[in-house]
Amino acid sequence: MISRVKYREGKSRPFPRAAAVGLLLAFALYPLPSRARLRREAPPTVPPPKPFAIPVPAVRTLGNGLTVLAIERRGLPVLTLRLVVKTGAEADPSDLPGTAQTVAGLLNEGTTHRTAFQIAEAVDGAGGSVDNTADWDESHLALSVLSDHADMAFDLTADMVMRPAFAPAEVERARRQMTSSLELLKDDPSYVADTVTAELEFRGTPYGHPPDGTAASARRVTPSDLHQFHDRYYRPSNAILAVVGDISPDEAFRLAERYFGDWRDPTSADPAKGDGATPPAPAREILVVDKPDAVQTEIRVGTAGIARASSDYEALMIANQVLGGPAANRLVKALRTERGLTYGASSDLVCYRRFGAWESKTSTRTRETMQTLETILDVMGRLRQQPITGIELDYAKNYLIGHLALEFESSDGIAAQALDLMLDGLPLDYWNRFPERIRGLTAEQVSATLDRYLDPGRATIVLVGDARGFSTDLKKLGAVRVIPLPELDLGSPTLKASGSP
Repeated sequence: MISRVKYREGKSRPFPRAAAVGLLLAFALYPLPSRARLRREAPPTVPPPKPFAIPVPAVRTLGNGLTVLAIERRGLPVLTLRLVVKTGAEADPSDLPGTAQTVAGLLNEGTTHRTAFQIAEAVDGAGGSVDNTADWDESHLALSVLSDHADMAFDLTADMVMRPAFAPAEVERARRQMTSSLELLKDDPSYVADTVTAELEFRGTPYGHPPDGTAASARRVTPSDLHQFHDRYYRPSNAILAVVGDISPDEAFRLAERYFGDWRDPTSADPAKGDGATPPAPAREILVVDKPDAVQTEIRVGTAGIARASSDYEALMIANQVLGGPAANRLVKALRTERGLTYGASSDLVCYRRFGAWESKTSTRTRETMQTLETILDVMGRLRQQPITGIELDYAKNYLIGHLALEFESSDGIAAQALDLMLDGLPLDYWNRFPERIRGLTAEQVSATLDRYLDPGRATIVLVGDARGFSTDLKKLGAVRVIPLPELDLGSPTLKASGSP
């Protein structure tokens, strides 16, 4: 008798009897693992993360009001300067959303002293990189170079922040790029779902518009608009400079004084700090953006959240890990593992300087939209009604503490975290005390915090997909508003284009 096996050409060849017998004997003599070893109720025990100390920056305020943070980090010959303006997209003019993003994005595209090419050439020659953008509560420019180019780094950063040109040709190029990108994003269901959800959650506040702007606003913005925004908000009293890397604090302060000391506040009034508006009271609201050619539905479920400096931050961080974080994810377990409705699901705790939101998100096949949405609401309700388990609590704590070190791997990461603490009014040693605060929380404390925020009965629900597949069944959850995608206007308070039926 001859056994046969396949080889890569797809043909068969003889396999000697002696070799087959030898293999059978080898398997028979090899000890199989016991049933107890094959079946595990939980992953193997992982040792606790090693503690590490995050350096607390030295702080000095220059005569012009610019605050400077310095952190010495001698491990690598790298120097990072990260300058933050304490104003972002929340200050966009009502008729020009996206202005803060455009101003920040053009900082490295030419100054009154350097062209865009000269800036790029200087950064490349110093082995560096530059990153400049605006978020909701801040605008920033970060420059990293080899540490032997310290003078150039301070000089170039000061020039880009203090003296941007906003040359008409560069503004026109940026306008075309933004218009093209936003028109493409309008057809991206994930982008539409995220943007619509945020606008509903924060409508009536400075956060109730698309931070990237719209295609219409991109076509309208002018160099004069950009100069006005820059002149109003880019001032030393409204900025913080973080210097991290292979440099002593004394040298960092000396160079900051040399290159930023002549920066002066304009004579106009101080930047406005917001109109004090708060998001609407939570209430069940369902909006469908109808995209008939979609084969999947993007689903977002948003509830009340918190500001970053809230005393409930740590407890909700744990709860968010249990609901939809990487550590112990109830949404993935219910939606994917148990029901096979989706490939993945997550939740985000969105914390801005003044308020925030808590969002669950996933996507699924059109015909499974209602089952998926009802499962999300059920998971959220059970998390509120039933205390989290000891295993879930341990997983969440270990993830948050163990993941912390990754945020401080680079000089830019250290600078960003230190600046965020100062912007949010938190102590500069916050992250060194964070592990202790997380370990001290109990499941009961987390559940008590959940009662104040997680209420699926008053959730904002946004669905982007083919409404024919689920809109009828959706009405049992409450009143439903449907907007066809071609009629969607992300710049309108009603989200509907002018003149739409």
